[in-house]
Amino acid sequence: MKKKVLSNKYALGALDILYIIVGSFIAAVAFNVFLLPNVIVSGGISGVSTITSSVFSWDPSVVQLAFNIPLLLICFIFLGKEAGYKTILGSFILPAFIGMLNFMEPWTDAPLLAALFGGVVTGIGLGIVFRAKASTGGTSIIAQIIHEHLRLPLGMSVAIIDGLVIVCALLVFDSEVVMYSIISLFVISRTIDVVQVGFNHSKTVMIISEYPVEVKQAIFNTINRGVTNLGIKGGYGNSDREMLMCVVAEQEFTLLKDAILDVDENAFVVVMSASEVWGRGFTLAKEKTII
Repeated sequence: MKKKVLSNKYALGALDILYIIVGSFIAAVAFNVFLLPNVIVSGGISGVSTITSSVFSWDPSVVQLAFNIPLLLICFIFLGKEAGYKTILGSFILPAFIGMLNFMEPWTDAPLLAALFGGVVTGIGLGIVFRAKASTGGTSIIAQIIHEHLRLPLGMSVAIIDGLVIVCALLVFDSEVVMYSIISLFVISRTIDVVQVGFNHSKTVMIISEYPVEVKQAIFNTINRGVTNLGIKGGYGNSDREMLMCVVAEQEFTLLKDAILDVDENAFVVVMSASEVWGRGFTLAKEKTII
């Protein structure tokens, strides 16, 4: 029974496999129709394979596969067996798709368009693979390690590692190619974060008012959002105060602002961005309760 539990832990679910296959296919299309023909070194092993293809005419799919094998061992060591098993599929299927789709003609010969659209499509593909907590291998394994152990955003982790590859491209290509590659890398990293988090950004609002009960009730009546009471101590008078915290969707912020000012125009308000929110009213059905 114990062995069966362990084997299930490391098994890929049907949805995971679908994510990896679809994401790898999308990334392979972007590489063949945008990045490789326009010599866009978008970082990572794909960027390395672009360099070796341009300089030595080496097959990009073979180069990527050759790099992925030792990096897979690193994945097993630092990310564990579950991530390692999930990375195996992407590490082999992406180079395979790149080799199978090398007949595709470029969709544009404009480097700027290739950098922008290639970045978006590649970011979508990688983001889908990452949603399965998997990887396409290559330096994305190292990015995953940085993300897990240093708690940096995944898009930023990819940008750091892949940026080093772009720096190496300065030794081979002119500065214009590198500038287009930097644009593509930025677009890829931002697109990955959008796929991971989504477009719906929220606002965390901290409110200090002389009328906390009235402000809380106004928020509840106006936008039907829960409000959390936080006990604080004033720094000037060292007196006990109450601070309200509320998380609202971006489009609700103006309504929240007006509701607060209607009750207390002298309220002290701090607004912060919240890129991802879980819970009632956001990922769960909204209910009329005050927390």
